[in-house]
Amino acid sequence: MDSNNTIGLHAAWIIPLLSAIAFLIIVISMRLVRFFFSEKNKLVMLAPILSITAILTGFILFWLVLLDVLNFGGGSISMNWLTVGLTEIRWGIFVDKVSVTMLGLVTFIALLVQVYSLGYMKGDRHFEWYFAIHSLFAAAMLTLVLADNLLFLYFAWELVGLGSYLLIGFWWEKRSAAEAAKKAFITTRIGDVCLLIGIILLFKATGTFNISTIFHIAESGGIGEVTLNSSILLIFIGAMGKSAQFPFHVWLPDAMEGPTPVSALIHAATMVAAGVYLVARMMPIFQLAPEIMLIVMIIGLITFIFAGSMALVMSDIKKVLAYSTISHLGLMMLCLGAGGVAAAIFHLVVHGIAKALLFLGAGSIMHSISNETNIWKMGGLRHRMPITAVTFFIGAASLAGLPPLAGFFSKDELLLSVLNDGQYFVLAITLFGVFLSALYMARIAIVPFFGSTPKNLVQSHESSFILWVPLVILAILSAGVGVLILPLSSTYPGWAEFIDPTHHFEIEPWLMILSILLALVALILGWSIYIRKSVSAKQISQFAPYLYKTILNKYYVDDFYQWIIDKCVLTVGRFVALFDRVVINDTAVDGTAISIYLSALKTRVLQTGYLFTYGAAMAIGACGLAILWWVLLD
Repeated sequence: MDSNNTIGLHAAWIIPLLSAIAFLIIVISMRLVRFFFSEKNKLVMLAPILSITAILTGFILFWLVLLDVLNFGGGSISMNWLTVGLTEIRWGIFVDKVSVTMLGLVTFIALLVQVYSLGYMKGDRHFEWYFAIHSLFAAAMLTLVLADNLLFLYFAWELVGLGSYLLIGFWWEKRSAAEAAKKAFITTRIGDVCLLIGIILLFKATGTFNISTIFHIAESGGIGEVTLNSSILLIFIGAMGKSAQFPFHVWLPDAMEGPTPVSALIHAATMVAAGVYLVARMMPIFQLAPEIMLIVMIIGLITFIFAGSMALVMSDIKKVLAYSTISHLGLMMLCLGAGGVAAAIFHLVVHGIAKALLFLGAGSIMHSISNETNIWKMGGLRHRMPITAVTFFIGAASLAGLPPLAGFFSKDELLLSVLNDGQYFVLAITLFGVFLSALYMARIAIVPFFGSTPKNLVQSHESSFILWVPLVILAILSAGVGVLILPLSSTYPGWAEFIDPTHHFEIEPWLMILSILLALVALILGWSIYIRKSVSAKQISQFAPYLYKTILNKYYVDDFYQWIIDKCVLTVGRFVALFDRVVINDTAVDGTAISIYLSALKTRVLQTGYLFTYGAAMAIGACGLAILWWVLLD
């Protein structure tokens, strides 16, 4: 694309900048208001106005960028940042079909979440700070999406981690929220360190951070096999941390301690999507390492089944959705491991819209029933919250893969990618995971809305206008965005060819019919278990009590990590602290000081102040040296 003749490309870099400026203005104004005004809430609406205006403007500019991509394909803008020796480090943006997709998803979801937050967070004493962090988080994620080099991407990657820490721990007065934020920060840091090492290895091998240049050098054989495989594996570990892949998944369910709109933002289109986006973005070099692609597929498959089984037994509505997110992210990684970039990105979009809908729907429920999260303490809400019920069902049915909703099309393309890769055993396990996904979605949709109504919920009612409008918008998209898989015009040949011209939209009738049947069976089974009671959930759990207990305890992974920390990390820490105190501090530092002090006490008697004493000492020393010289030369 000729960058001189395009408006969208030159506008793209403004999109993250607007949110960054909004963050700075909100933070500075908060300080000024507290300094000059006695009333804390004097300019309380300034923060949401600035934050929403920034992301709304970014969403409008996205359409200009998309128009340029449709007409010209993509492009980049960069400039020199600094020069170290012969190495020139640049920063800039790169826009292609994958990055513009993420650009639209992030701006759209962030906009709806912020509008929703106007009602949900109203009255919170940290109202302004909430929108400030939102802007920072959005700016970081948008920068990550647009970065044209790995160093710039890594800076944004770390800012995303910082933003998530602040959002998850927003109610830091609660110990559980503070612990959850710390857990997320530390767990993702493991992956971040690996990502940094992988980037450094690629830079050492190529002499550049530019992503396109690295692709060219790697494809021409300019990177050694060991270095290439090692760097790709490390980059993938970084993606595993952000996208909560097994065994780094433990932070995401605990992240539910943050406000519900935060959960929607993190789970739908931002932080957890970063890992999937990174693998898709770096796919040209991933495809040069078949062994690593196999690892990506295996990790994705394990995560898909592993998290799906846990979503089936959790009773907290937000944690069910959290494990659902982990499971679907695993499905995307599985698809990427099979080479299905277009299918994975399409499901990322579909999942992002549906999951934002479900989290905001869960927030609407909680807002109406005094923040209750246990699904067994809900019931009959379809009568009192009809809009929330309908929209929630659409989101759940989409992720369950029921036609003609968007999730049906994306799920079908994911399965087809695995089939085309020749992984028949993996496909069989994936189909089982599809069944699990539909079953826990049936459970979470049926129990709160069709279950018996507890007495304390008689007064529950539909949420306010500002809360349910985003739900309706997301529900419409969850139902209709699937048509993007089809060719809609001469300039838009369908999603597969839009992302990758070498791929085409295909239908495998038997696979499509099988996936529909699995979803329907899961829905019927869920209704039979949780409403008709014709099948007892308790009896099912007692059929394999040890397995049920293991799943309910999250396969004891969290307990194992806690044991490692308590028995190993803290033990080593205590030993190091003891060594530091006794050997380093008491012996080396204090001991040196004491020995000097004592030697000074002994030697000060020699300091008489008489010249003849010093002269005699010098004479004795000279005689000693003379004798030593005579003995050695004799």
